[in-house]
Amino acid sequence: MATKVLIVTGDAAESLEVLYPYQRLLEEGYEVHIAAPTKKTLRFVVHDFEEGYDTYTEKPGYTWPADLAFSEVAPADYAAVVIPGGRAPEYLRNDPELRKIVKAFFDADKPVAQICHGPLLTAAVGGLEGRRVTAYPALEPDMQAAGGSFQDAEAVVDGTLVSSRAWPDHPAWMREFLKLLRSRA
Repeated sequence: MATKVLIVTGDAAESLEVLYPYQRLLEEGYEVHIAAPTKKTLRFVVHDFEEGYDTYTEKPGYTWPADLAFSEVAPADYAAVVIPGGRAPEYLRNDPELRKIVKAFFDADKPVAQICHGPLLTAAVGGLEGRRVTAYPALEPDMQAAGGSFQDAEAVVDGTLVSSRAWPDHPAWMREFLKLLRSRA
C-alpha cells in the first residue's frame, strides 16, 4: 500500500500550488488526497506577477474535485500534509476541523510543506513559534507576529517544516520536502 499524503485547500487556492505538489507526489508513488471544507469541485485561481503592478494579479484558474471533507480526515492515516497558498488559507485558518488536522501533524512531528500564504494556517495553530520560515514576502510581519524567524529564501527547512515563498520556488520546495518525506515516511 502506498504512503498517503494529504493536501488541505479550498476555493481560491493558487492552481499551481495545489496541482504541482499533487502531481509531483503522485509521480513519486505516493497516494495523495485533497481535503477541503466540503467534498465538492474546488475553484482555484492563478496568481501572476505582471509588469506595472505593485502586487500579484489574480485570474480564474482550474477546477478540481476534493476527495474528502475536513471532517472526514484522519490525520494518523497520512505521513505528511501539504498546505498550498492563494487566498484559501486566509479563510481556512478559521475552520476548527482544519486547525485540528494541521495541529495533529505538528503534534506528531510529521512533515508539513507550506507555500506562499499557507503559513497563515500553520500560524493559526501555533506551528511557527520559534521556527525559521519563509512565505510570500508580504507576510513577513505575520510570520514574525506568529513567533517565526522569517527568511527570504526559495525553501526553508526547520525540522519537519518545509516552507517556500510562492510557485516560482517549486523546484527547491519540492526537492526539500521530498527529501524529508523519503527519510520519514
